[in-house]
Amino acid sequence: MSKTYAELLNEARAATRNVTNDEAQARVEAGALLLDVREADEWAAGHLPGAVFLPRGQVASGIEAVAPERDRPLVVYCASGARSAFAAQLLQAMGYRDVVNMVAGFVGWQSEGRPTAGSHRLTMEQRRRYSRHLLVPEVGSEGQAKLLDSRVLFIGAGGLGSSAMLYLAAAGVGTIGIVDFDIVDASNLQRQVVHTTDRIGQKKTESAAITIRALNPDVRVVGHDEMLTDDNVDRLIAGYDIVIDGTDTFETRYTLNDAAVRAGIPVVHASVFRFEGQLTAFVPYEGPCYRCLYPTPPPPELAPGCSVAGVLGVVPGTLGILQATEAIKLLLGIGEPLVGRLLIYDALDGTFQELKLRRDPACPACGDAVRAAAAQPPLGVPA
Repeated sequence: MSKTYAELLNEARAATRNVTNDEAQARVEAGALLLDVREADEWAAGHLPGAVFLPRGQVASGIEAVAPERDRPLVVYCASGARSAFAAQLLQAMGYRDVVNMVAGFVGWQSEGRPTAGSHRLTMEQRRRYSRHLLVPEVGSEGQAKLLDSRVLFIGAGGLGSSAMLYLAAAGVGTIGIVDFDIVDASNLQRQVVHTTDRIGQKKTESAAITIRALNPDVRVVGHDEMLTDDNVDRLIAGYDIVIDGTDTFETRYTLNDAAVRAGIPVVHASVFRFEGQLTAFVPYEGPCYRCLYPTPPPPELAPGCSVAGVLGVVPGTLGILQATEAIKLLLGIGEPLVGRLLIYDALDGTFQELKLRRDPACPACGDAVRAAAAQPPLGVPA
C-alpha cells in the first residue's frame, strides 16, 4: 500500500519523542549529542553551538563514527523538525535507544533569539571552495573565517616552504608572507615544487607568488626579497600569527628563534637530511625554543646543507606538509600541536619516532630570567 509524504512524516513523528527547545537544551547540557541533519549550505549559514554536522542522507553510514555507543542520548534537529523526525526514526531502527527530535528545528530556535554559531562572512564561492572544511566540525565556517583572517610568514621558499605554502594557500590562509633573497635554479626543481622550469632565474618570492595566486585568489602574498638578519628580523615577523621555519643554517634559526620568543610568535620548525626529517612547534613559554633543543650549533661537518649532503626530493615535501598541518592546528586551536615534542621521520623505513623536549630554565632566549624580565614594566611606567 502506497503512502503519501504527509503520512510517512506523521508516522515518523509518532514513532519518535518530540521535544521543545528548552527540553533539547537541557538534554544537551546533561551530555546528549546534538545532531544537525540539514545540508552543508544550511550548516554553514548557522547552526546550534556544539552541534555535530551529519546530513540526513549520511546518517545511516556516518552515525557510528560520531556516536559508537547505542545508549548515547541523541538530540536531532533540522530546519523545522521534518527531516530530523525521519532521521530519528532511522536511528531508533539502528538500535539507538534514547533519541529525541527537536520539533521546532533551527528556525524555531532562531525565532526565540537563542544563540547560534557558524554564520560567518563566507561568500558562496568560498563556501564551494572550502566545502570540505565546512563539513569538519573542528573547522566549519567559523574556523574557515579564522583561516582567512590569519597571517603566516615563511622563512624560505625552498623544499620545506614549497609544499607547506601550497597547502596553506589551498586551505585559505588569508595572508602568506615569504622571506627569500634567492633566485630559482634548475637544481631547486627536484624538490621546490612551488617553482617551475620557465621561472629559472626569477626571484623565488615572485615565482612562489605566481603559483599561490593561481591556486587561490583569496590569498594575499607579501614578498620580502631579502635575507633574514639580526637587523631586520623583528620588522619581518611583526604582525604575523605563525612563522614557518624553512631555513637551512643554524645562524638564521637562532636569529629567528630569539626574535619570535621576544614577539611571542609560534614557530613551526622542520629540517631535513637526505632521507630523514625533524619537526616540532615552538610556542614561546608554553614549551621549549630552538635554543633549548640546540644550545650550541654542531660542527659544520655534522650538519651539512642539501647542497653538500643531498636530499631525497620528496622528504622536504613530506615535512613541509606536516608543518602546514601544525600551523593549521595552532591557528584553529585544535588537536595537540607538537609543542615539547620532536617528531623524527625516516623515509627509508617509513617510520616516525617521537622525543619529549623540555624547556631549559636557564635558556638565554626563553629561560626563567628572560621571562621574568619581559614581565617587568619599562622604567618610568608604573607596575
